[in-house]
Amino acid sequence: MREHGSMRRLSVILGLVALVSTACSSPSSTDTAGGSAGQDATACALEVARPDLYVGAPQRVQVGVFGSSGSQGVELLTGGSIPLSFVGADGGDPITGTATYVPAPGTASAKEPSLTAPADARGVYQLENVTFPTAGQWQAQLSFTASGQSINLTDSFTVAEKPALPAPGHKALPTQNLTMASTDASPQSIDSRAQDGAKVPDPELHQNTIADAIDAGRAALVLFATPVYCQSQFCGPTTDALEQLSKTGPKNADYIHVEIWNDYQKNAINKAAADWLYRNDDLTEPWLFLVGPDGTIVDRWAPLFDPAEVLKELQRVAG
Repeated sequence: MREHGSMRRLSVILGLVALVSTACSSPSSTDTAGGSAGQDATACALEVARPDLYVGAPQRVQVGVFGSSGSQGVELLTGGSIPLSFVGADGGDPITGTATYVPAPGTASAKEPSLTAPADARGVYQLENVTFPTAGQWQAQLSFTASGQSINLTDSFTVAEKPALPAPGHKALPTQNLTMASTDASPQSIDSRAQDGAKVPDPELHQNTIADAIDAGRAALVLFATPVYCQSQFCGPTTDALEQLSKTGPKNADYIHVEIWNDYQKNAINKAAADWLYRNDDLTEPWLFLVGPDGTIVDRWAPLFDPAEVLKELQRVAG
């Protein structure tokens, strides 16, 4: 067990609850077509998920768009697709494309972008195959029309020279994560939903370690998530999606859920989660990794993934 007393509570970059109140209500972070945010005006903000963006390799970039008004409260832009651009501080050519909506598994998805309550729909917009040519500060730019309102938004983010976390092409860490056979671990350390006498709800995702999969030469889907304590409300749906993938995906692959917290009250992270994700006094989640039979990381997703896309790639890798 590893404790991090100085670590701030898991602050997921795209926190639907934690970020909405600050991102959408602050005048400095809003940009509306008709003026200041009032009782009927909607103040909006763009937020780039920053889970380890780096130069020289194609990546998925996910963004969230938040809206807030006096009459409707906090809302999220969901459904359809939106134009998205990334501009570097060096003044080079912008990266442009169409970002498609990725819903949290099990939530609704409309055909056209619209502002909706988080209880009805929540998710992110994803632009695929983005290769950043230079490190440093970048700016995301978005112009869209939602609910009859024209909105222009920007958000700054950092691109590093190299990934800080395990990335495609890296060898997967041969981690001895907790399993159902870990007799020295409490049930909630295996899955945070197993509290107050409840059983681990997804024992099939806690049968093997990452080291087991590597040693056996099996492909593996490894999800790092804390369903109970996740600030983004993405961890529960993604864990449920992994459970479904374990039932429909290749039988010659392993499906592994790694709980983040060994003891949430004591601020103690499970060693497996810390080894993979804890950097610079911080940890972001959820993360899904696809590990090939040779132990190499083939792909990764954060904070959300499309189960159909993951299944297709897993089938290819597992053979």
